[in-house]
Amino acid sequence: MLGLLFMARKKKKSLEELAVEIQNGNDDAVTEVLQSYKPFVKKTVSSVCKKYITESDDEFSIGLMAFHDSILKFNQDKGNSLLSFSEVIIKRKVIDYIRKNGKYNDISLAVSPFEKEEDQSNGTLEETLSFEEYKKKKEQELRKEEIIRYQQTLLEFDLSLDELMNESPKHEDARINAIGVAQIVAGTDEFKNYLFEKKRLPIKKIEEHVNVSRKTIERNRKYIISVVLILSGDFIFLKDYLKGRLGL
Repeated sequence: MLGLLFMARKKKKSLEELAVEIQNGNDDAVTEVLQSYKPFVKKTVSSVCKKYITESDDEFSIGLMAFHDSILKFNQDKGNSLLSFSEVIIKRKVIDYIRKNGKYNDISLAVSPFEKEEDQSNGTLEETLSFEEYKKKKEQELRKEEIIRYQQTLLEFDLSLDELMNESPKHEDARINAIGVAQIVAGTDEFKNYLFEKKRLPIKKIEEHVNVSRKTIERNRKYIISVVLILSGDFIFLKDYLKGRLGL
């Protein structure tokens, strides 16, 4: 028991390290990696086919072979992650299979402008991957910048994100009602102008235009204001969040 307790654990090899072993002919590593990353392959293939793919589907087999192929082609010196590289290869192979077999006519098979032919060079694949990673990083930067701008706007109304997290409506119905009030405020110049000038809601006037009690509006006023600021401001990602998560 003590021996097991103090026995040094063997460090788990990274996917990139296993890829090098596979490229050097380690068949055991091939079996280990393909088995471990089946969920990744299924998820990637399913995203292309727009439906859940099982291991018995032909598309899964195509994806698994493409994953193996990506491991053999991967060049760690390029500086990109193997999973991102594999995702590009898998999607391309599955799309080629779908096109050749005339399947899924009702879904879009649009790919990156860089992805044109199956026999593209590794250099072009790396360009595709770099372009996709650049877009993701750029979007992350824009999201961070937007959050900072939103926090600064909240401060003008004596609000903070931490405060909103603690005081937001806990129940879905209450959130929906509060968002409904916020939409009315944002869409009514009189109410919106009052809010931005006085830094508070014209609760009495709002009450006349909604089926929500004055007490409820007052209790959720901070949350309502925070949503109005999003709807009225240049907050693209936050607006998308509201639309996607809260049904706006």
